[in-house]
Amino acid sequence: MTATLDHPSRTFTAAPTQRRAADTRSGGGSGPARTSPSRTDRVRKGGPDIHIATPQLQLSSKPAALVLRSARLAGPVFRDEVAEQTGLSVSTVNRQVGALLKAGLIRERADLAPAGAIGRPRLPFELNVTDLLTLGIHIGYKVTSITAHDLLHRVVGAIQIETPSGGSPEATLTAIGESATRFLTRWPGRRVLWAGVALGGRVAPGGLVDHPRLGWSAAPVGRVIAQTVGLPVSVASHVEAMAAAELVINPEQKKSSFLYFYAREMVGTAFCVDGMVHTPAAGPPVIGHFPTGPTTLLDPENTGRLEPTASDTGVVAAAQALGLQVDDIEGVHARARSGDATARALLEERAEVLGRTVALIADIFNPDHIVLGGQAFTDFPATLPTVAKALKATSVVPNRDVRVSHSGSTVQQQAAGAVSLDAIYVDPLEALAVTA
Repeated sequence: MTATLDHPSRTFTAAPTQRRAADTRSGGGSGPARTSPSRTDRVRKGGPDIHIATPQLQLSSKPAALVLRSARLAGPVFRDEVAEQTGLSVSTVNRQVGALLKAGLIRERADLAPAGAIGRPRLPFELNVTDLLTLGIHIGYKVTSITAHDLLHRVVGAIQIETPSGGSPEATLTAIGESATRFLTRWPGRRVLWAGVALGGRVAPGGLVDHPRLGWSAAPVGRVIAQTVGLPVSVASHVEAMAAAELVINPEQKKSSFLYFYAREMVGTAFCVDGMVHTPAAGPPVIGHFPTGPTTLLDPENTGRLEPTASDTGVVAAAQALGLQVDDIEGVHARARSGDATARALLEERAEVLGRTVALIADIFNPDHIVLGGQAFTDFPATLPTVAKALKATSVVPNRDVRVSHSGSTVQQQAAGAVSLDAIYVDPLEALAVTA
């Protein structure tokens, strides 16, 4: 994946209990909303500069990134094996490995040197997962997830907080940033390289976000989070970030195209082709207003729109209108599992509505396969056959390849992690060189 810088930065020195470094990068890729690294502007004057990066969410072809990816996917790995895997020359791999070792992003494994070798030993290398972390923040309509990730994209720690409400966007973001800062004190001896924020709505350069559900217009997400946590920050639309996480987990998908369809409290789509998540300059596709078609139990207000009908809030409202004593979607799930026919019928109808919508969007993009993500699919998998049946009955393509996201119920965490690692994965040496 690649990212371009919107604003410059310098190293931050954290309190003794938490060391943090503000790293940044620039990269290739395309997109009219990106800012060239040579045209960056300072976010604020009279204090430490900060970085706000716009991730492009694609697999990078830079030599250092290819070597780092090999270490992530196949490590511990030998240099000649990396040359074979990446198509780089052995001399190029040697240079990149030397630089990555010096930067501390990888480490050699002398204990795995081949026995009986003559001359300089061949030492495999792997990612440094002991000393380095990134910070992921997924801001949801109701719940915000805060996570720490190692360089393998693994979650090494996570908390959830209620998304603060009632105040200004700046106050909400400051509260989230302060929670994240306290969370990072759990790892006093590790260096935190970057923060990644994923959330709904449209993300403009500079980390400015329009989020209708939260009532935000040009909210300074990047600036406030960067200033609060003292780290460079990348900000991305969450559904696009979820699609990027699928690429991180399975980069072989670079060889195909896929449609990512997300449903939980919000619904959204992203399209990926040739290892790149398409990020329209006008913002992510908006599908919450899509017509649902006829419903029997859902949508008691007769909105006829997808998000009020099939979101968690919409399902709970329909359940309450039918007399079920539930406060949240987990309550509906629990009743369905215990044999409540009305709760089960609600979830089946939700699955049918989502299946029809997925089919219509897939018929427009005609992807090689479809990835379903979000708790609307993963928290009650018993309705997945209904999704598949409705999709097949609606689509003009009789047998589409449909998969459920590898991330499962941690999809929001994985999305934020993908954003937090974006700059490091695309151009790791440049990311760290800025803060040297």
